[in-house]
Amino acid sequence: MSAETLDLAVEPGTLPRDVAQGVAAAGVDVNPLLLYAWFRLSGEARQIKAGSYELERGVTPRSLLRKLVRGDETLRAVTLVEGWTFAQVRSALLKAEQLASTTRGLEPDLIMKSLGRPGLHPEGRFFPDTYTYAKGSSDLAVLKRALRAMDKRLDAAWAQRAPDTPLTTPDEALILASIIEKETGRASDRPMIAAVFSNRLRIGMMLQTDPTVIYGLGDKFDGNLRRRDLQTDTPWNTYTRVGLPPTPIAMPGKSALLAAVQPAPSKALYFVARGDGSSEFSADLAAHNRAVNKYQRRQQ
Repeated sequence: MSAETLDLAVEPGTLPRDVAQGVAAAGVDVNPLLLYAWFRLSGEARQIKAGSYELERGVTPRSLLRKLVRGDETLRAVTLVEGWTFAQVRSALLKAEQLASTTRGLEPDLIMKSLGRPGLHPEGRFFPDTYTYAKGSSDLAVLKRALRAMDKRLDAAWAQRAPDTPLTTPDEALILASIIEKETGRASDRPMIAAVFSNRLRIGMMLQTDPTVIYGLGDKFDGNLRRRDLQTDTPWNTYTRVGLPPTPIAMPGKSALLAAVQPAPSKALYFVARGDGSSEFSADLAAHNRAVNKYQRRQQ
């Protein structure tokens, strides 16, 4: 913000006379009594909107009033990225420009209680998107919007679920979508990855997906997933437990949500990374082992 730009905060319910006083107090070179008179003469004084504004020091009364009546706030933005964990979301909000950190130091359960969702695990419950906010807005307000956005996206996806889905609740769809989000290297593979996990759920086969193991390890994960990690039981270890983990492991985007409820028509039970971001899918173990030999072992 340049030295010639000034901040003006108009709280809800502020009277036009007090707005004029606030403009002068912010540093605009104007007589507040004359500015208030201008507001009244315009007939638009009562249309001034609350908000956070940036003003030029030499702004004219006409331009100022137009900005205030339009509610032309100066907004900042923070982006929550698909595949992020709740810890990454909190870190981004802490770093966001001029966003009030009202949740700093709060445990996740207290944050969810403040959002009106006591007892709900926060992981995966916020929709990844870019959210704009006025200077001084709270991180809790941004979280509330992201929470409502995910509710809406999840409800819309669940309404479009395939008739033969093995998923029984929207929460299960959210959990599976989070796994799909973390497993997908190429966007076009999402429906097939969803098919693999759906097929496994349908026959009671373990999902055996590394991202859930990594999530369950938490801070113990050092970037190198070892055999002993796959064998160490946690609620999120899909190598030791059948079915979905108890919570999402990240924020899924719209495409992952839709893939979870509308998997590709396929009998695939396995997939392996080709090394270019895409995956090779197989319907039986023998074909999968051949794909592993082709795409993985040659890289070692």
